[in-house]
Amino acid sequence: MSQDAFPDRDRSFALAKRTNELMRDYGPSATPRAYAVWYAYVSGEVPLLNDAVKRMTAEKGHLTEIDVDHLHESYLDGQRRAIDASVVSKTVLAELAAVSEVLDLSLGSTQQYGESLSTLTHDLAQAQLSRARLTEMVASLAAATREVVADNRVLEARIRESRDEVESLREKLEATRTESLTDPLSGLSNRKHFEEMMHTAVAAVRAGGRLSVIVVDIDYFKRFNDQFGHLTGDQVLRLVAVVMRESVQANAHLARFGGEEFGIILPGANRLDAVQIAETIRLSMIGRELVKRSTGESLGKVTVSLGVAEHRSGDTPASLLERADLCMFAAKRGGRNRVVDDASISAPSQAA
Repeated sequence: MSQDAFPDRDRSFALAKRTNELMRDYGPSATPRAYAVWYAYVSGEVPLLNDAVKRMTAEKGHLTEIDVDHLHESYLDGQRRAIDASVVSKTVLAELAAVSEVLDLSLGSTQQYGESLSTLTHDLAQAQLSRARLTEMVASLAAATREVVADNRVLEARIRESRDEVESLREKLEATRTESLTDPLSGLSNRKHFEEMMHTAVAAVRAGGRLSVIVVDIDYFKRFNDQFGHLTGDQVLRLVAVVMRESVQANAHLARFGGEEFGIILPGANRLDAVQIAETIRLSMIGRELVKRSTGESLGKVTVSLGVAEHRSGDTPASLLERADLCMFAAKRGGRNRVVDDASISAPSQAA
């Protein structure tokens, strides 16, 4: 068989070869996520991703692990979730169309039954009906009744099936929605969901109550990631997420912004409450020793710097989050592994 019989295979091989070349030239490692990003770039299937990759490589000459995570979550995960939602939505519409068709048939059958009853009623009103004619009318009515009963049974069964199917599809849609708002690595909310929750929390507190926000940033994460590899870096991110879950109240909202930065929304908490929670997180991180899963090797301690801000009159979601961010950078400047609140902060400077 000639080589021309496999044009799709040949194209796939060519794309894979070019993908590996780009990963080697521009990427930090050959991770599955990096391969997916570069393969999508080479294939040109996601134009917005291509624009982002070109912009990043033009600025820095390479892509970091954080860049790859951002590209994958922004352009590939979202696209897949949109496709999933579209498929489920089309299935729901098809199911509803089928139910509508059955209902139309049932209505037609019921209408015919009503017409039969009207005819029989008219005939019964006539005087001097023969016994034979009366028997014929009763038989006709019984037959029409049996047809309606049979049709209704079919309708009931179909509606039960459709109810179960629609419920299953509703659960799938809800799962797709939840996934679209979740950071896949940490299991916390993603940036998009966090921003939505910030708007909701700030709108609620304007009617009364307290609200505080904590920003958490892992100290020297890039250095740690470079030294031990991205898999261990992922383990650190998951550890921070676990500690955050263990340390906050039930109504708190937790998120990973991307990279090594996390956020916590604390409805009902004042500054002192939030500082206490932030200290609990900081001390819990210090008390845990990170172990490399593959070898059991101890990798030492991981510390975090935390910024705390309480909602003030006139605050917007952006201004409240920015103030917490400034406090986190103040904690970095102050030596890291500490908590700074917004009672007194100075101008920010970037720190790793």
